[in-house]
Amino acid sequence: MASEIHMPEPLCLIENTWTKGLVVQQEALQVLSGITQPVVVVAITGLYRTGKSYLMNRLACQRRGFSLGSGVQSHTRGIWMWCVPHPCKPGHTLVLLDTEGLGDVEKGDMENDTWIFVLTVLLSSTLIYNSKGTIDQQAVDQLHYVMKLTEQVKLKAAPVQSEDELEDSENVAPIFPTFVWTVRDFTLQLEVDGKEISEDEYLENALKLKAGRKPKTQRYNQPRECIRQFFRDRKCFVFCQPAPSRDLVRLEELQDDEIDCDFRQQVEKFCSHIWETSPPKTIPCGRTITGTLLGKLAESYVETIQSGEVPCPVRAVLALAKTVNAAAVKEAVTLYQDLMERRVKLPTETVQELLDLHTQCERETLELFQKQAFQEEICSFLADLTCQVEAIKDKFCRDNEQASREKCEAALRDLFQDLDRKITDGVYNVLGGHQLFKGDRQALLEKYGELPGKGVMADAVLQEFLQRREALDRFLELTLAEKDKELKDAQEQYERAQQEWDARWKQEAEDKQKLQDKLHSTEEEVARLRKKLEDQPKKWREEHPKTSKRKSKEESGCSSGGSGWSGGPSGSGGPGGSGHGNNNSNWENIVIPALLVAACVAFVVFRVKLL
Repeated sequence: MASEIHMPEPLCLIENTWTKGLVVQQEALQVLSGITQPVVVVAITGLYRTGKSYLMNRLACQRRGFSLGSGVQSHTRGIWMWCVPHPCKPGHTLVLLDTEGLGDVEKGDMENDTWIFVLTVLLSSTLIYNSKGTIDQQAVDQLHYVMKLTEQVKLKAAPVQSEDELEDSENVAPIFPTFVWTVRDFTLQLEVDGKEISEDEYLENALKLKAGRKPKTQRYNQPRECIRQFFRDRKCFVFCQPAPSRDLVRLEELQDDEIDCDFRQQVEKFCSHIWETSPPKTIPCGRTITGTLLGKLAESYVETIQSGEVPCPVRAVLALAKTVNAAAVKEAVTLYQDLMERRVKLPTETVQELLDLHTQCERETLELFQKQAFQEEICSFLADLTCQVEAIKDKFCRDNEQASREKCEAALRDLFQDLDRKITDGVYNVLGGHQLFKGDRQALLEKYGELPGKGVMADAVLQEFLQRREALDRFLELTLAEKDKELKDAQEQYERAQQEWDARWKQEAEDKQKLQDKLHSTEEEVARLRKKLEDQPKKWREEHPKTSKRKSKEESGCSSGGSGWSGGPSGSGGPGGSGHGNNNSNWENIVIPALLVAACVAFVVFRVKLL
């Protein structure tokens, strides 16, 4: 709860109804459930109309709060609660309980008064018994409710089996609160046999036991024995009358200067003692309780009373232990969950890394549980806590594996996406594509191995991924291998064809060169023959000059007088005369062109063959 406790006025904690009896109020429980600090519970009880509420208001450092009333009727029903910050103990809450006045004749129900007193004793760490006048036999007799504590409060969960256990039950008395007897309107002198005594000595003298076993003596000693037995730590305060009787009806309205000075000092002394010495509320196991546990105790005791059973602090602690331990398990599990979520960054590189974090969080969780849990019934709740922590740890392990799996699968998809695109684009459909594919795939696997933060499933996911791609990769390898073989065969065929073509081209080039050489020689030969043919007539004329002259004459005659065949007798064409000259001339005109034509034809045929 926050350091500032905002409770402006008291609330009814346990209502005393006419029909249902004692009923715990949920509004008050809600307030208590918000108080996580240790509580110091100071309760006041006593006869009605004795001014109990005034003292409680002063303990709350207020003038008003608990209703005072001014009539002859009891003004408080049930048990009322006021939670305020403790004036002297930081980190503690002061819970003030004002109870219904005992001995109200209008109620006429002594059993009801007894249960109110029992609840006040069981819930408080300091019990104030308020009375008027003096501590005499009547005052002690009016505290007869203490004698019923042995009947109305069961000190052990199991029945007493022996006298030794009875002695043990007496040792349980420290579970009861410290006891403060406040005597109001005290008018006597604190002295015995003329010797001044303290207020505490006055109380102890009033509680002294008488010797003897007579019934009267036993009746005298019985209430005193009960007070001494159950309330080992006792204190007494006496108060004079605060104001004149006519002003008592408006006591809470009186200013300080209107209240008796001695009374104010006595109240200050009383409040200081309560604030400084009242211990936090504890239960039989010695544990200091909070407001939340105080509310649960109240519920447990009232339920027991309503069921007709006798309240048992030890049994109440066992019941409370179950409730508290169950809440401690829940809170510890929540802490473990929060610690793991804050510290574990999924996926972890190794399983051991996760287990180390689990060990740290589990240790802090167990420390919290041990701090909050009751030792009673702790084993079963500790086992339950361990099971829940193990279940959460197992879930973190599964989540760790799943996170690792998802990250690894995403990484493999991203890495192999480029490889698949190359396959689709036919990048590997080339000579050597098979080896290129294997090299790219190996490079991707090495890159995957170098990626950080893959987690505990890195190898397993890789194997699964490769198994899923095994058929595809094997098919691609076979296909690419066959493609490589086909391309290699085609290349070899191409190379052979290229070699054959190169050889053929070389041979043709050689043949062409030979033909060109032959053509060149032929052309030279033709030129020689042409020159020879051209030179042949000239040579012939040089060798046959007479025939040449005659021919020239004949040509001259023909050109001047007509044909030689139409001349005289000598030109008649007979065997004698000029007939021989005509024959030579015809030979020249026929043979020489024929040779030229033959040479040209031979040259043309040669060129056609060359092309």
